[in-house]
Amino acid sequence: MEYRSSTGSNVGHIRVARLWNHTDTLLCRLCSTGLPSDVVVEVGEMSFHLHKFPLLSRSGLLENLIGENCSEDEKKCVLQLNDIPGGAKTFLLVAKFCYGVKMELNALNIVSLRCAAEFLQMNEDFGVGNLINQTENFFIDVFGNWLDSVNALETCEEVLPHAEELQIVTRCINSLAVKACQDPSLFSWPVSEHNNLKGSGGAILWNGIRTSTAAKTQPVGDDWWYEDVSFLRFPLYKRLILAVSTRDMKPDRIAGSLVHYAKRYLPLMGRESSHQSGNRAAPGSTFSILSDSDQKNLLEEIVELLPDEKGVTPTKFLLRLLRTSMVLHASPSCREILEKRIGAQLDQAALEDLLIPNMGYSVETLYDIDCIQRILDHFMLVDRDSIDPAAGCIVEEGQLMGGHSLTPMTMVANLVDGYLAEVAPDVNLKLPKFQSLAAVIPDYARPLDDGIYRAIDIYLKAHPWLTDSKKEQICRLMNCQKLSLEASTHAAQNERLPLRVIVQVLFFEQLRLRTSVAGWFFVSDNLENSQHPSGNLALLRNDGVAQAGSEGDKIVVFDDMRERVSELEKECLSLKQELEKLVKTKGSWNIFFKKFGLKLKSRTCNAKTTKPCKLKASPPLNKQPENGAEDQNQNNNVEICH
Repeated sequence: MEYRSSTGSNVGHIRVARLWNHTDTLLCRLCSTGLPSDVVVEVGEMSFHLHKFPLLSRSGLLENLIGENCSEDEKKCVLQLNDIPGGAKTFLLVAKFCYGVKMELNALNIVSLRCAAEFLQMNEDFGVGNLINQTENFFIDVFGNWLDSVNALETCEEVLPHAEELQIVTRCINSLAVKACQDPSLFSWPVSEHNNLKGSGGAILWNGIRTSTAAKTQPVGDDWWYEDVSFLRFPLYKRLILAVSTRDMKPDRIAGSLVHYAKRYLPLMGRESSHQSGNRAAPGSTFSILSDSDQKNLLEEIVELLPDEKGVTPTKFLLRLLRTSMVLHASPSCREILEKRIGAQLDQAALEDLLIPNMGYSVETLYDIDCIQRILDHFMLVDRDSIDPAAGCIVEEGQLMGGHSLTPMTMVANLVDGYLAEVAPDVNLKLPKFQSLAAVIPDYARPLDDGIYRAIDIYLKAHPWLTDSKKEQICRLMNCQKLSLEASTHAAQNERLPLRVIVQVLFFEQLRLRTSVAGWFFVSDNLENSQHPSGNLALLRNDGVAQAGSEGDKIVVFDDMRERVSELEKECLSLKQELEKLVKTKGSWNIFFKKFGLKLKSRTCNAKTTKPCKLKASPPLNKQPENGAEDQNQNNNVEICH
């Protein structure tokens, strides 16, 4: 067997091939035959000077070509094999096989060699144990090993039409799909190249021998196959994902693989380096960043492959995917799908991920508020059936500190309030947009309105030119009855709020204190008439339903009770002083109450009496007072303790 370039000649021996190894060193192997070559096979730019008989005895195609192109008078004929799968590198292996030279079969050359054997018609009609039979038998070993199957599938890219025709691609994908759906710890195949170098507990393998005999097998997670298949080109990777989907793989594992693949090929998704996790390049290819057009197409394909089940794909990933789709100008249908999927699980989102920059041609606001509005509307549409309005109620301050988990609607309400506080400083944010986004959340979804009050206060600070009517309009978004003590105190001193809103806040705050003080005095009166046999005073905890004769009642010391009542009286006095100070800054008492159509009726409040002072005022702007306060609102007058 002889090889030489097309510009040289040689008679006495065969120059087999010109190959480059990893160090780019030129290797030349010589095989002495003693016979001059009588046929030249040209493959691309390479010319192989060979002998007819070894080729005729193994290949039906070469037999036909030699018979058609070579006459008996010609000392040497020339054959063209430019279409052979695998090119000159693969034909070199075929020539070795024909000459009986020992060669190594592996997962990186078996696919091209099998396709070349089929192309050259090297079947059993031209010798027992011909190349087709030899390569098919070797595929049994390849498909029994995970890494060999991955490498074989990668090399199918080089000879894809021929590999498809021979069903090699399908067989590789089916082999990988079966293994990916099973537990690798139950079988002997290695799951990744880097895992073979280190055992459990850091025990190093040296020449295949574990240095620590006490170490156990390292457990393998569900994501063991993500890294290996991420090096596949997307058409093959997509077919693999579809194959594992038909084999009932859990949707969260499929989503995890898609997340891993997207982060590798979409730089805007936050591609992570995997040098420590066995990063490797595909055989014969270099890893490079895709163009913007290719990234857009890849993103749209990944979105279509994502499982439809709610909560399977991380919301953080979906939001990053949405932001990337805006940068790459993906199709509107792709962005609509992402918005709907995010809306279906919006309660799992984080505030920082919702702050999507506005990338439209007409940038009106800093953040894309319209996008969040659409996402929120879809969440309300999906969650509508699971919402029970009857379950909504006003929650007192401190109840959120309990161990009960928040409902999805409450979590989204907190998320929206936080989002509004972040976008409120934007001077270009119009009031209708702010109101539209805040009004989507129903009143019962907010146990406390501190979040929406904070967003309103920030908006008023960033938009000082708003008229009083506009300010009152935006303040209707919050319920003054559901402000905490800290928020009420802040609102009572907030000069940015309309005066009518401040009065409403003070009214409900003093109403709350009056109810609380009255409750404590009622308990105090009961304690005086109930004496424990042991001499200690006891108090039955009031949980809304009288449980007469219940056991395990909590004992409360009477002195602590009086101390708490005293503290409440001081708070009431402090609020009275703040109210007087506020009215002095706004004008005289008469002007203040004439503005609201109220009549002032002064009465001295004795802090030691058991009956608290009554406060009466006009109904609030947006909420009706509780039933217990309806009778007090019949007359338009106010009684202030002073």
